[in-house]
Amino acid sequence: MVAEHTSLELNRIEKILGVFTDVKAGEGTTAILMFANVFLILCAYYFVKPLREGWIAISDIEGLTKMEVKAYSSFLQAIFLLFIMGWYSQLSDRWSRSALVTRSTLFCISNMIVFWFLQPGFFFEGLPVSGIIFYLWVGMFGVFVVAQFWTFCADIYNDEVGKRLLPLIAIGATSGAVFGSKIIDTLVGSGLVPTEALLLAGTAPLFASIILTRIVEQRLCRSRQAIDKQEDDKLDVKMTEIEKAKVKKQGFSFLLNGVKLVFKSRFLFAIAIVTLLTNWVNTNGENLLFRVIQEDLAIQAAQYGIVGSQAILEFTRDGTTAFYGNFFFWVNVVALLLQALIASRLLKYGGFGAIIMLLPVIALLSYSVMALLPILLIVKMMKIAENATDYSVNNTARHVLWLPVDSVSKFHGKPAIDTLYVRIGDGLAALTVLIGVQFLSLTTAEFFIINIILIFFWLYFTRVLIQERKKLL
Repeated sequence: MVAEHTSLELNRIEKILGVFTDVKAGEGTTAILMFANVFLILCAYYFVKPLREGWIAISDIEGLTKMEVKAYSSFLQAIFLLFIMGWYSQLSDRWSRSALVTRSTLFCISNMIVFWFLQPGFFFEGLPVSGIIFYLWVGMFGVFVVAQFWTFCADIYNDEVGKRLLPLIAIGATSGAVFGSKIIDTLVGSGLVPTEALLLAGTAPLFASIILTRIVEQRLCRSRQAIDKQEDDKLDVKMTEIEKAKVKKQGFSFLLNGVKLVFKSRFLFAIAIVTLLTNWVNTNGENLLFRVIQEDLAIQAAQYGIVGSQAILEFTRDGTTAFYGNFFFWVNVVALLLQALIASRLLKYGGFGAIIMLLPVIALLSYSVMALLPILLIVKMMKIAENATDYSVNNTARHVLWLPVDSVSKFHGKPAIDTLYVRIGDGLAALTVLIGVQFLSLTTAEFFIINIILIFFWLYFTRVLIQERKKLL
């Protein structure tokens, strides 16, 4: 962990950044580079994310509703990412930070090109389960590109610097998400660019992000040579190498190291449970939003007189992609405002407890309204409120949470929680859909009531997490 202090006076950039958070002399350049980096990454991600929803919407499986296909795909993603998480953590021990980010991003870029060829209605009419495979891949993409960036942030900043700069860098994430989702909404809605070309367009910002990552790494390497950091860095390197050597001797059992690490710490265990509940509730909400959207598109297709299976599939795919492009745009606009105006101030004056408790409170209010009025407009508005809070204030809370933790725990425990426990939440959401649709025949409003019950457990374990973090500090 390093912090740059090469000047005693703030430069012009640092004074501008001071509007959003406290920035000290010498910190501005790296902060701007990290800001631009995550902007590009999230821009690329939101080129991909709406396509995932559009592709899964036309991946019909006989005997299952569209909501079930989406929910069960999330469960498959949980199993798939268990192995991806272990593989990724192992690579983090073998490669330097810069090499890890570069190679994993290039791997994702190559996958995007492959899926560009495979998407339905382009070179092929439609390959079996291709939408489900793409859905699984997008989850991996989030791990390899998005999650690794925040792990990189948590590793290069110490607790004091991270508390000040991570909210600023997170503004770059929400800004990139706004920009990417707006482009999707505009291009698909106007017809200027075919939906099939969006995957290729998403590769450009990823190439640029690789360059920025390597620039930041070079700056940090030079900064480590500072006299007041030499001894600390040498000790940190020695301890890290010892831990890595122990890990490499464990062979295939390495896949579960991150999971085991979580159960060795009450603090990490509390993070895991809160993460699981957060994603369970949110994924339930996403599945229900998807259900309402598909029902609404079916009504629209009938009203417009669209007939023929291929025409209906294209209408459903484009309609779903366009809806999510618009939905993500508004989610990210609100998230950007919350990130820029609320997150750092709430952290500064309310503390960690205030920012980690905000999302479950917002979710409780939102799902209570949706249970009373389960129509598309209301569901869309309430999900915008929930997701925007998650992507801004709660996103800041998640990253600040890891600042006091050592590097080994970050690169093993954090990927485990950010992948496995998030996907366990997806699996439980899939189980909720299975039981609710196949056995109980629940209405949309009744599904929302289940979420309200889960939120009360979420609130309880969030309080436990706050207490454990205080003990750790």
